Amino acid sequence: MKKFIETIRNIYKIQELRSRILFTLGLILVYRLGSFVVLPGVDPNSLGQLASQTSSGLMGLINMFSGGAFANASVFALGIMPYISASIVVQLFGIAIPYFQRLQKEGESGRKKITQITRLLTVAICAAQAPGYLTNLGTQVPGLTMTGMFWVSSIIILIAGTMFVMWLGERITDKGLGNGISLIIMIGIIARFPEALFQEFGVRMEGAGGLIVFLLEMLVLLVIITLSILLVQGTRRIPVQYAKRIVGNKQYGGVRQYLPLKVNAAGVMPIIFAQALMFIPITLAGFTSQDSMSGFVAAFADFTGFWYNLVYAILIILFTYFYTAITMNPQQIAEELKRNGGFIPGIKPGKKTAEFIDNVISRITLPGSIFIAIVAILPALATLTGVSNQFAQFYGGTSLLIMVGVILDTLQQIESHLLNRHYDGLMKTGRIKGRSSGMMSNAI
Repeated sequence: MKKFIETIRNIYKIQELRSRILFTLGLILVYRLGSFVVLPGVDPNSLGQLASQTSSGLMGLINMFSGGAFANASVFALGIMPYISASIVVQLFGIAIPYFQRLQKEGESGRKKITQITRLLTVAICAAQAPGYLTNLGTQVPGLTMTGMFWVSSIIILIAGTMFVMWLGERITDKGLGNGISLIIMIGIIARFPEALFQEFGVRMEGAGGLIVFLLEMLVLLVIITLSILLVQGTRRIPVQYAKRIVGNKQYGGVRQYLPLKVNAAGVMPIIFAQALMFIPITLAGFTSQDSMSGFVAAFADFTGFWYNLVYAILIILFTYFYTAITMNPQQIAEELKRNGGFIPGIKPGKKTAEFIDNVISRITLPGSIFIAIVAILPALATLTGVSNQFAQFYGGTSLLIMVGVILDTLQQIESHLLNRHYDGLMKTGRIKGRSSGMMSNAI
């Protein structure tokens, strides 16, 4: 405890770090306040049906990522997800389309063009999603007058709200602490945790297990978080030897370093892709009555069903291999090593090195993908054991991996500020190694 207090004091002593933290907290406060500003013309007291609609399923997931703004009919109702979707699309374009590949190689000018394209695509996605949100709002809010002026003004406000949230994230990244977009997503997820925790505590205290069961749930949650940290931080270090070079009177190279390969190189992207596919049957089920559902659609409309979770887990494993394959290029890594005079001991440079790295990536991806699949279906398993739907979302899935990754990434930045000024870091047993926010941070 004394060590922790001393570290907090050291953080306060560093003016730059202190300013960045306060700046970040200020913009996060603005974002949270905006999540409760209701669209003009909507009565806040008539949002009960919309809140019940977002208690689970696809709507619940969207509402979680927006920090409750979706259920509040807020000006930030669409949240930051349109920008995330646009960033992922642009990232995939960079793999498949030569024009975007050229932009990626143009340095700062190319990065600015990609950023501009991402913003324009974000506006387009918002313009497509806003009418759908307003249509759903009209069916869920009784007495809402859907005039032409309401449609136009609300669509403009929703687009402007998402762009403002995107601007807040970019300002946090530039002048604050951590990755701004990731922090906004994490804050939106964490904002729902106290409500879910108190709800679960109330249910247990009313006789559904009592205090012992509640404490057991918290212990299991702590174990899951610990294992998720190990997954995010896990790397396979491949030794790399650099050849000696004599320049004048100085010797360069000749030292052994390590090439870190992440066990979970794909981050949360496999879960996001798999969820997108698994929501298709559920969306189709929403247009039919419960009695007219076929066996196939009905089976995949049940989040806690065996077949739903089995197919969901298989898709996550497949998407983990797919996304790792398109983001990790063994041939490029081997060429970079050869260009810098590095080689893996016992492996010939060039093609043999690329094959060796590819084999290592394939071997470590399997346990990583299986663990991601287990984490993804844990909320369903928790629901089957009696945990409330809202609290069960924190037992795994995208939300847990995002929270763990973003927190570790932010701690890493604080750690670097402390160590650069010769203070002890936050972690007593060593430094936080590697970027931890996974592909979500890379996508944004």
